Amino acid sequence: MTDLLAVHDLSVIYGTQAQAVERVSFVVGPREVVALLGANGAGKSSIMKALAGLVPARGELIFEGEPIGGLTVRQRVARGIVYVPEGRAVVGSLTVRENLVLGGYQLPATQRRERLTAMLDLFPELTGRLDGPAWRLSGGEQQMLAIGRGLMAGPKLLLLDEPSLGLAPLLVRRVFDRLAGIQQGSNLAIVLVEQNLQMTMRLADNIHFLRSGRLVGHRHRSDLQTGSARQEVIDAYLGSASHNAA
Repeated sequence: MTDLLAVHDLSVIYGTQAQAVERVSFVVGPREVVALLGANGAGKSSIMKALAGLVPARGELIFEGEPIGGLTVRQRVARGIVYVPEGRAVVGSLTVRENLVLGGYQLPATQRRERLTAMLDLFPELTGRLDGPAWRLSGGEQQMLAIGRGLMAGPKLLLLDEPSLGLAPLLVRRVFDRLAGIQQGSNLAIVLVEQNLQMTMRLADNIHFLRSGRLVGHRHRSDLQTGSARQEVIDAYLGSASHNAA
């Protein structure tokens, strides 16, 4: 199987000294969900921003067989790489409809309308809120809007940064159930950043563990089917994040 994305020796350095990510390597196959787990400050979001083109990085990024390290954010979106940042980051002053349209700004009008209909089928909670301001949505609805806005572009690779952040457990489950449905019904691949091991296991095919900007371990979902196996990785890799991972 040809990799959709191959990351080789990725490093991210802020300023002249602060190294957030050091020589990280992993691959993402077509229709695969790859998760990056670790405590706060482990470098997860820095990796996602580097993949999206938001921060300068060293190393090699190969997407669909071609290097993309020199591409801008806009060019990466055009190639099919879309980033959904942590904290939802919807534009609160815009309506729900305008936020969704913003995600598909580069599409022809007819295709944009078709995608909008598809997003409302996926997230029916937003249907009755289309013409209201996004800031009025609940936290769970804002997360659905952020994901829907990312999907409006028709990505091949969705970079999803902590979708469970700040959500109640019931809403976390709902969001992850929708993500599972999206992934199973399309050719979409996902790189998922999370601290919640339980939810991540429901979606990810491969899980990489980060600590202090380095990859320190890897497990396939099939390796984490028992409680003892999950506790082993919590103890070995997640440390202070274990209360979230459990």
